[in-house]
Amino acid sequence: MADPKPVRVLAVTGGKGGVGKSTVAVNLSVALANAGRKVLILDADLGLANIDIMLGLHSKANLHHVISGERTLEEIMLDGPAGIKVIPAASGIKEMAELSPETHAALISAFSEISNNVDTLIVDTAAGISDSVTSFTRAAQEVVVVVCDEPASITDAYAIIKLLSREHGIFRFRVLANLANGAQHGKEIYHKILKVTDRFLDVALDYMGYVPVDEFLRKAVKKQRAVVEAFPRSKSAQAFATLADKAVKWPLPATASGHLEFFVERLVLPPTTTIEAVS
Repeated sequence: MADPKPVRVLAVTGGKGGVGKSTVAVNLSVALANAGRKVLILDADLGLANIDIMLGLHSKANLHHVISGERTLEEIMLDGPAGIKVIPAASGIKEMAELSPETHAALISAFSEISNNVDTLIVDTAAGISDSVTSFTRAAQEVVVVVCDEPASITDAYAIIKLLSREHGIFRFRVLANLANGAQHGKEIYHKILKVTDRFLDVALDYMGYVPVDEFLRKAVKKQRAVVEAFPRSKSAQAFATLADKAVKWPLPATASGHLEFFVERLVLPPTTTIEAVS
């Protein structure tokens, strides 16, 4: 049997709520699936879940049942648009938002037991800088920071980049400008946060791209559908397709980073592969 391929893991985060983080996570997932990827999306806003609601899905069980030992991750998976799989979290359960770092670690490790043919995991984190946000972003290979052109969004995005870099050793961040009035505005949003990080932090920021203000995106949200699926010719859907094309070209790590990661066993190359690569 062939060794399982590495899983590309992207954490989608943002310093504050209301920047469109979950909308980005959902539509990027569907766009990646349309590009031929086997996508799993994890709703990591553990106490205030919304991914299943955004997609009009109905879950009988969620991560609360997994953590309590009543279900496995595969047993709670939902089928989403374009063949994506969704792992729903709980909503309105206070203790889910207050899980210990040890429980977060156990949940991350549990992903190694998933046998589904997954090659991409999108992690939609909670807003802010809670323990769950730092645990899940640190366990990802890529951190996508969603920002919009508001002072609070820029300030809070800087705060999470500062925390993740200084306390958790994350060096590279992908910045996605949301709700931009065109390509130039998207780059202006990126440069606003770049100006601050260049001055105070030792990090590398890469501009991932932008998602434009689009009435079709609002319509899709009301319909509880991904705009990529509902209005594929819209400006925002085309933007997500472009973002997905960029993401699949990012290099995958050949080995583990040394700390806890999602699907870490799939990153360790077998000895024969390592020898061949060196020779």
